[in-house]
Amino acid sequence: MAPTASAQREKENAMKRIGFIGLGVMGKPMCINLLKTGFELTVMSRSAANVAPIVAAGAKAADSPKAVAEQADMVITMLPNSPEVRSVVLGENGVAEGGRPGLLYADMSSIAPLASREIATELAAKGIRMLDAPVSGGEPKAIDGTLSVMVGGAQGDFDDCLPVFKAMAASVVRVGEIGAGNVAKLANQVVVALNICAVSEALVLATKAGVEPDLVYQAIRGGLAGSTVLDAKAPLIMDGKFTPGFRINLHAKDLANVLETSHELNVSLPLTAQVMEIMQALKADGLGDADHGALVRHWEKLAKVEVRR
Repeated sequence: MAPTASAQREKENAMKRIGFIGLGVMGKPMCINLLKTGFELTVMSRSAANVAPIVAAGAKAADSPKAVAEQADMVITMLPNSPEVRSVVLGENGVAEGGRPGLLYADMSSIAPLASREIATELAAKGIRMLDAPVSGGEPKAIDGTLSVMVGGAQGDFDDCLPVFKAMAASVVRVGEIGAGNVAKLANQVVVALNICAVSEALVLATKAGVEPDLVYQAIRGGLAGSTVLDAKAPLIMDGKFTPGFRINLHAKDLANVLETSHELNVSLPLTAQVMEIMQALKADGLGDADHGALVRHWEKLAKVEVRR
């Protein structure tokens, strides 16, 4: 039987009050897009400077994750890694303390799948539902609201949250039960890292051979070598622009989770392991906070060239 009009309105309004914890490079624009779509937003961050512009745009501020959860139908976290998520959700004055039974919690951070499952189990004991919903697209797509969201969790919980995710994303796909979202994100990060390395090697080769790298880029981008990563990173590499959209430090964190998971599953990922070591070398050179496009610096250093238009 089709739902009544009142039941449909009740469902649409069920997730109007959103709590958001973590207002970094990604979290701030995601919050702005939620506000633009008409959601009521309560936010919290360790940085008052990050909270102020979101409050100015119409959000309310809270002083603890517990206080955020007390004022929300759905809580979202966007944090660096598993330890921070555990602390905010399960620690003192955490989301679990403030959340009532039935609260829906979505972790949009990129963390280890096992950690997502463990947190979800503890929350379920308190009647709190959980989705793991990491994103891809970096700061530009967070700003324009066209992120890709990979979601793990129960189908009904996914359906309830879909309007919230769509306020921030162009693609929202449920890939399985809890933890599956982070497995998909790990796969995404492998593909992105290896693509950037391939672009770097190709442009360094062209430069060393005395061929204009921008012309090589234009020549290959329409063929099988073309990709979103090529179009996003090659122009920035050739302009020497490494202002972070996604920092090497964060990508290395994701690859650490990839390799931890692959070791648990006895899956060999030799190319990913090599990229991880290249990232460690770049961090040692002081480039940890540069955009992951700065991976090209590794090959530039070896070839003693700079890739420039």
